[in-house]
Amino acid sequence: MGRLSRKKAEGIDSLIQAWIKSNRIAAPLNRHLVFSAWDQASGAGRYTVRRYYNDGKLYITLNSSVLRSQLTFQKDFLIEKINAILNGNELFSKDNRQVSYVKELILK
Repeated sequence: MGRLSRKKAEGIDSLIQAWIKSNRIAAPLNRHLVFSAWDQASGAGRYTVRRYYNDGKLYITLNSSVLRSQLTFQKDFLIEKINAILNGNELFSKDNRQVSYVKELILK
């Protein structure tokens, strides 16, 4: 059995990012983190029926029209809060082309 060559020490955060990129799970992981950030930022996770993310747009279907109308007035604040949550998450790949920060929020 051959010996492993010694390399320069690396932090666990850079190793995890490299593993995520090498296994090509950055886009699905980012999508999951965006949906999780929506639940955390809005507090409407239990009223959310469907979530869809495409090209910077987060589509949310709610089962409460009252909540939808309240959140419509807070769209800009929610986008900022979602992106702040994503920016603080070490697992979020900021340079991913498929799934990046939320640019637009569409409530249905």
